[in-house]
Amino acid sequence: MKTQILIAALFFSGFVSAQQSKDSLKVKNIEAVNIKKQVFKKQGDRLVYDVASSPIAKGTNTFNLLKQTPMISSIDGKTLKILGKSDAIIYINNKKSNMDSEALIEMLKSTPSEDIQKIEVITVPGSEFQVESKEGVINIVMKKNKNNGYNGTMKMNNEQGYYNNPSAGASFNFRQGKWSGNSNFRMGSWTERQKYTLSNGDPSFRNESFGYNDDPNKNFGGGFNIDYEINKKQSIGFSYNMRYNKSFHSILDITNWQDGVLTDRTVNNEDAQTRNHTFNLNYEIKTDSLGSKLTSNVSYLWFNRDKASFNESFPLDSDPDNKYSALYQSVPQIINNYAANIDYLKKTSKGATWLMGISYNHTNTDNDTRQERLKNDDFVVDPKQTNHFIYKENILGIYLNYERKLTEKLSGKVGARYEMTRSTGDILDKTGFERNYNNLLPYLNLNYAINSDHNLSYTFSSRIRRPRFWELNPSRTYFTPTNYTQNNPFILASKFYNQELNYMYKNAYYANLSFNMVEDASASDLLPLQGTVTAPKKDENGNIIYDNNGNKIMETTKFLRYIRTNYGSNRELSLTLGMNKSWFKDIWTTNYSVNLGYVTYKGAVLEDPTSAPTPEETEVLEPYIIDVKNYNMSATLNNTVRLSSKKDWFLGVNYFFASKVAMEGGVIGARQSFDISLKKIIGDWTVMAEVNDLFNQSFYRVNGIQPNGTYNNITNFNYPRLLSIGVTYNFGNQKLKKAREMKSANDAVKSRT
Repeated sequence: MKTQILIAALFFSGFVSAQQSKDSLKVKNIEAVNIKKQVFKKQGDRLVYDVASSPIAKGTNTFNLLKQTPMISSIDGKTLKILGKSDAIIYINNKKSNMDSEALIEMLKSTPSEDIQKIEVITVPGSEFQVESKEGVINIVMKKNKNNGYNGTMKMNNEQGYYNNPSAGASFNFRQGKWSGNSNFRMGSWTERQKYTLSNGDPSFRNESFGYNDDPNKNFGGGFNIDYEINKKQSIGFSYNMRYNKSFHSILDITNWQDGVLTDRTVNNEDAQTRNHTFNLNYEIKTDSLGSKLTSNVSYLWFNRDKASFNESFPLDSDPDNKYSALYQSVPQIINNYAANIDYLKKTSKGATWLMGISYNHTNTDNDTRQERLKNDDFVVDPKQTNHFIYKENILGIYLNYERKLTEKLSGKVGARYEMTRSTGDILDKTGFERNYNNLLPYLNLNYAINSDHNLSYTFSSRIRRPRFWELNPSRTYFTPTNYTQNNPFILASKFYNQELNYMYKNAYYANLSFNMVEDASASDLLPLQGTVTAPKKDENGNIIYDNNGNKIMETTKFLRYIRTNYGSNRELSLTLGMNKSWFKDIWTTNYSVNLGYVTYKGAVLEDPTSAPTPEETEVLEPYIIDVKNYNMSATLNNTVRLSSKKDWFLGVNYFFASKVAMEGGVIGARQSFDISLKKIIGDWTVMAEVNDLFNQSFYRVNGIQPNGTYNNITNFNYPRLLSIGVTYNFGNQKLKKAREMKSANDAVKSRT
């Protein structure tokens, strides 16, 4: 994925309010409650990290703050993981962000951390959350105050990796009487450099490829949010967000060897641009003085990605069968989503809480893929790889939660979500399918506060994972003419069953034991399928070659096809031990965690559902067997040291390590990262310098071997060491209350674009 470090302005500063544990927190009253130490504690179904006024929360951005939060980590600077394994879904003030994943990371990296009151980590979300598979939720709670006025933020950042990548942004927020709002704009450029080493084959054949990818990106994004308080009980709001990404002249240049002989060079030149617009209308009414309320949303999402590539293969040896070839491919994708939801939160006088809701999503994706191959010095449409794929999906969801305190020490939450999915996929003039299924997804959480020092909780949840929309588009992306990725419109939704036992001691030490089961599993990454195609031999112009007797000369070509498909089931048992604590009067703050895991993957891929050979072709696919059992571990060590008594100089020293881990596609090599940062706070200005992955050790190496001896190895070195220098300036009334966050009705489809 392509990411930029840019600005966002959905967050605002305010006064600090947080419930504090009497055994782990000292409070000093000045004019209001001022938290002197951050607190990490269990509350119901979530773990709460109170970062207001802590040293870590000053002078950085929200993404870096999240990396310092217990149970959260990031090794690539592009994604966030919970407990080192679960993907994180970002909520802001209990409302899911309506940005696509790349724009969301840009927003987090450009949002001042001083705006954050607390961070809630929900490792197993309840039925009210629109999440899939084993995704966890990070809920960012912003500071609030009702002061009128305005404020804003300006930020400039420069990162030096293989290339230099600058970014900048600005935001403006206001509140006046019943009106409040915010707007933001961010822009930047990012050129990603990756170096590839690919090898595959079997005991009798070896293919090797070496090359690089330069991917330049320019990003523009922004939006606004307007909220009007009709009266003390009713509010109405409207929000709009957009993002534009331009990536022209992205070059993939690979040189290929076969059995030690230099054969050809493949160059792929790609132009792509992505446009994303989201609109949301929100209405909220409070129904009583206890906090009950009715919320409704109507949303629209428009996503458009245009991608066109020109792939050339140049022969580098004297073999007459090795010919120049070229193909042109256009892969556009348009997504329209219409959504609505109604939620009713009912609180009773006895302390119980009911949540009832209904949601509806209609999605239409249009993928008109066109491929042309060079033939007789002209480009001719390839009917096998040209297709127009239309996918329509309707999801109706009904959910109910009940939460209450059972005794002074025991509380519980039980719920269920019932989803009805109706979908059709049509490859026009070729084939199609209809897929209808219903899912009942139960949820249970029990929390037992043994005493002020000990807390124990158990959670069970059931979820499904639907394929991402781009995974369904039956198109190919070529590395070489015989090495490519293949999307799969026939992939099925996977079923997840998640259980977790969590123990916390003195709001500082925790242990988390989890067990996850997956049925109809699909690989977390693409599976490498090797095979051969036997077809009539053709000359450089694509004409069939005959022998002296008039018979077609047949030739056999090996291929490597990366595909995402269902294969079987997997199981994962994981234990995480962690600590979050400050030492020497807050001079040294530590956040350490160690994760121990055992995983099993079982299944096989015996055929390629996307394969459609012509009558003259014979395709033989090597069975891909998955039978994996693996122990693994990872560790995260984050340290923040205050260097001055004025609390204006801070040093950060972080280390991450992940052992070898076996996955469906092979064994991922060990990775580690050593990061160091220095920041200086000067009034409303903050200057921060960081070096991420100082020793260039966080890159991917995957080795995969099958029982029959076929193998596939990949090394992707993306120059992970980054030097970053950022300057942030905050102006205006920093105690301004932000505009009301609104939940978008089409949140459920955001992560699938």
